[in-house]
Amino acid sequence: MAETNRTASFTLDGESHELPVLSPTEGPDVVDIRKLYSQADVFTYDPGFTSTAACESAITFIDGDEGILLHRGYPIGQLAEKSHYLEVCYLLLYGELPSADQLETFETTVTRHTMIHEQMHNFFRGFRRDAHPMATMVGVVGAMSAFYHDSTDINDPWQREVASFRLIAKMPTIAAMAYKYSIGQPFVYPRNDLDYAANFLNMCFSVPSERYDVDPILARAMDRIFTLHADHEQNASTSTVRLASSSGANPFACIAAGIACLWGPAHGGANQACLEMLRQIGTVDRIPEFIDRAKDRNDPFRLMGFGHRVYKNFDPRATVMKQSADEVLELLGIEDNPTLQVAKELEKQALDDPYFADKKLFPNVDFYSGIILEAMGFPTSMFTPIFALSRTVGWISQWKEQLSDPALKIGRPRQLYTGAAQRDYVDVENR
Repeated sequence: MAETNRTASFTLDGESHELPVLSPTEGPDVVDIRKLYSQADVFTYDPGFTSTAACESAITFIDGDEGILLHRGYPIGQLAEKSHYLEVCYLLLYGELPSADQLETFETTVTRHTMIHEQMHNFFRGFRRDAHPMATMVGVVGAMSAFYHDSTDINDPWQREVASFRLIAKMPTIAAMAYKYSIGQPFVYPRNDLDYAANFLNMCFSVPSERYDVDPILARAMDRIFTLHADHEQNASTSTVRLASSSGANPFACIAAGIACLWGPAHGGANQACLEMLRQIGTVDRIPEFIDRAKDRNDPFRLMGFGHRVYKNFDPRATVMKQSADEVLELLGIEDNPTLQVAKELEKQALDDPYFADKKLFPNVDFYSGIILEAMGFPTSMFTPIFALSRTVGWISQWKEQLSDPALKIGRPRQLYTGAAQRDYVDVENR
């Protein structure tokens, strides 16, 4: 719980009001305005809630000015370098790093839940063949509540736990099936002998007619993408999951709501937008032209994948992701891929340009993750589904935390009403 050790005072119409000031373990102090309406008969106005703490959380902390991202106190760089995705899942869910026995049990449990109900295969086939994989994922994940009735009671701790495992375990299977369906290939069942990331790659790229061996460098890069996107505090999709959860909705409906929100191009589509920009540039010789356009304030063009709304200095996830991008490109080669050639040269020229350095417009995690996924062979339509897969554990952790919060109330933002004042109805013949 946050500590209260002082108050903030403000005066309205000559009357003074005192509000508690809460002190978190990290970050700025917070003025508690919960009793503001009852005391002063006024609300606050904060479009986008960018200056409002909507909840109390112990999961993830971000300091955008300093380029800090902590999961349960651990820096993201250390986790991405020394840990792996399922261990980070355990950390986010339970608050501490697991012992060797706890991690083995956790990994085994997740592995044993990777298959989906066989009747769900028919559900996939109800979509048009050219449906976007995110549309498929929203529908299928929401439909899980129709197949797994024994884990929808949010008031039962055991059912909450089972739902958590099912979502983490089955999301790679669902994402891979959405991909396979979109390209007309048969579904590939999960394999219990592979780790989480390797299993996902196998379900995406193997076919029944020939053997597919997952390269460990690609599996490690995929695992890092999962890890670096696992949670990111109270962003739009996480807030959507929390808002849906506040009504008492079942876990599958809440996560489906998060996926729908993530689909928005301003949120989860950044790495896809980055690759589309690289294709727009087309060839290496056109890079100076587009860099000049990015510097021109009168030109609407922006370099996607550079800078970040939250991180005003640098993206702490980008350093690790750049290392993975370099490893993947070295493994697969970029000589015959013009998009990746443009990406490498654009990175070099932008980093050498004082304009971008002065404005701290460094390549972010979306720039490098898009490069990696493109090199692996994923179409851009799969970038956001992979983001959703990665973020599922963060959504679940936030969902579980909220359900255990004694201060939980159904979300009900206020508004600044600017419509017509009360008026009387006029009969149609008199209008």
